[in-house]
Amino acid sequence: MTALEWPANWQDRISGASCEFCEGGGQERNEYGARIFLGKYVDGYLQSADIQQGYTLAIWKARHVVEPTELSDEEAAGYWAETLVIARALIEFYKPMKMNYETLGNTAPHLHTHLLPRFEIDPRPGQPFPLLAQTDNEIQMPEDRFISEVTGLRSLLQAD
Repeated sequence: MTALEWPANWQDRISGASCEFCEGGGQERNEYGARIFLGKYVDGYLQSADIQQGYTLAIWKARHVVEPTELSDEEAAGYWAETLVIARALIEFYKPMKMNYETLGNTAPHLHTHLLPRFEIDPRPGQPFPLLAQTDNEIQMPEDRFISEVTGLRSLLQAD
């Protein structure tokens, strides 16, 4: 097997230099989606790319952090509690068969969790979702469907 190397700018990435999550934090809408949850520890963004219905990112928002182990106990409890608030709303809204929680950070090393509802019709039943780094040319959800889902999820999340 041929070994691959981490990107040359990996140390800059993990230091927070040019972190897209730090720089773009707090926006209602960005190039990837729209904020559906505004918490103390986490912002939740429904992704507009038509990758998987309900695909949402729960993004740590207080400062640049790469690993959940960098959080204090209070911060970790807050991060996971708010991530689960978002997941529960996704489950209620979309009624998936299963929910996946992926905390990776290999492309964007800033603490975030991919919340991926899994349905009967699925690209890889019983296996991890085939999630790839997003690109500029991804197919986007129709805007009216996206706005409808954002509105419905925000309504559920504000009721909590």
